[in-house]
Amino acid sequence: MKIEMPFMEAQPGEVYVSEAWPGLKLAYGERHLLLEAPDEMDGLSSAVFGGGAGRLRRMVNIYVDRQYRCDDPARDIAELLEQWEYPAAGTAGLLTAVPMRYAAVAEERGEDFAVVCCATAGASNAARAGVRRTTFPASWSPGTINVLLAVDGRLTPAAMVNAVMTATEAKTAALGDLGVRDAEIGLAATGTTTDAVALGVSQRADWPLLHAYAGTATDLGGMVGRLVYAAVEASLRAAAAGTGTGASAEARR
Repeated sequence: MKIEMPFMEAQPGEVYVSEAWPGLKLAYGERHLLLEAPDEMDGLSSAVFGGGAGRLRRMVNIYVDRQYRCDDPARDIAELLEQWEYPAAGTAGLLTAVPMRYAAVAEERGEDFAVVCCATAGASNAARAGVRRTTFPASWSPGTINVLLAVDGRLTPAAMVNAVMTATEAKTAALGDLGVRDAEIGLAATGTTTDAVALGVSQRADWPLLHAYAGTATDLGGMVGRLVYAAVEASLRAAAAGTGTGASAEARR
């Protein structure tokens, strides 16, 4: 597994080129990161712009400050994509209050697939699922843990959902191991109130194996879990150290 923090000292225009998936690139731009695949992918995401299931060519992770008004985030993303001259079609757009310099990239290539993960993570609004806590009828704000996951391989639709599940479990494991807690109730956090995930799968025909599963018992799920865990942990540590804040002292070591 290869893991890096390639944008800590980056300037707009710098590009990270994947070794695991030839042709896949991460470009560091003004207030954003652009993940672009060499060809269209099957996509599945919770992105506020271009989310759901469909065809994807790129994912854009966009920084906004904590005073950002969330009246119409999809409209705001559309305007930014136009400004940056990125096509709206085939784009999943995510917002985050974590600066892009804290993005961590983890990647690995196996015999039947390759996986690339980019995560931006902060824990200022860490929360625990499965307990009674403050909620709202409808609420949206910039994502605190955003996971961009790209798989060069062949997956069934069910396996794609399975991969998102495994990625979420890995994120929760990283939070637990760093001692991150829900600030409202004091229990171990399972995520934050504003997390997002975007998955893109190449479905390239020259991969011989069609993956029907991507849980933790599979080679694919094992790799997804390791990479998401590593990227989320690295980004959390970097963001906590860089801002002097974080959900726990452990996360700042």
